[in-house]
Amino acid sequence: MEDIIHNITSNSDSFVMFLIFGVGGTIGGIIAVTAIVLGTRQNVRIAEEREQSRREIAAYIAEGSMSAQDGERLMSAGEQEPTSEKRFKARPAHA
Repeated sequence: MEDIIHNITSNSDSFVMFLIFGVGGTIGGIIAVTAIVLGTRQNVRIAEEREQSRREIAAYIAEGSMSAQDGERLMSAGEQEPTSEKRFKARPAHA
């Protein structure tokens, strides 16, 4: 182990490359994992809030303070098209 460390530190070019790729790669990996975890957490939270809103709208409909049509319109207001459908949707031809 000492030989490896000595070889890396004795050659300045190797040491610089080690620092760039070794330390930089580790930091980049930590940032990537953190971004993935936070993105997943945000998506879960959005889904939970959407479900809570749907339950509240259903409760309003059940108690009669909102019509079924109004509830349906509210539930579909925040829905988005799947990305694949947006990408391949036919576009009007330019004249």
